[in-house]
Amino acid sequence: MVEFADTQIKQAVQIALPMARQFEGFEANPYPDPGTGAEPWAFGFGSTLDANEMPVTPETPAISYNEACDLAMRDMYRAFHTIAAEIAAPMTVHEIAAVMDFVYNVGAGSFKSSTLLRMINERQYASAAEQFERWDQAGGKVMAGLLRRRLSEAQVFRTADL
Repeated sequence: MVEFADTQIKQAVQIALPMARQFEGFEANPYPDPGTGAEPWAFGFGSTLDANEMPVTPETPAISYNEACDLAMRDMYRAFHTIAAEIAAPMTVHEIAAVMDFVYNVGAGSFKSSTLLRMINERQYASAAEQFERWDQAGGKVMAGLLRRRLSEAQVFRTADL
């Protein structure tokens, strides 16, 4: 596996976290998955686990904006740990950030079985960038918001680090 520098991780989080917050939006109360209208339930900025690591349910108490920010940070670092465990190719900060937002949204399991991951590990970065768009559906339906998010992730993935 590839070693990522602390500065790379921090810079990637600074890019990915605002993306996730923008696309997820803040919701204090639990809500069902927008694509299926069912599980998983989430709140805050799309967190599916509460501060005690319990799954969010319709009965989970509402959270504050600051609590949601804390959970989003926790979840973004979890997304990074998934990436760090699965990636065997070097990545730029922007590539890491784009994939962090992707994992934050689709989950570790989906990422681990994705062509996106395979393309990155094969160092086919241009082909990997094209994979984001393929994840624009929820519950079998194309979702405009997911397509916007995937296009944004692909754009960030293609952005050169300064």
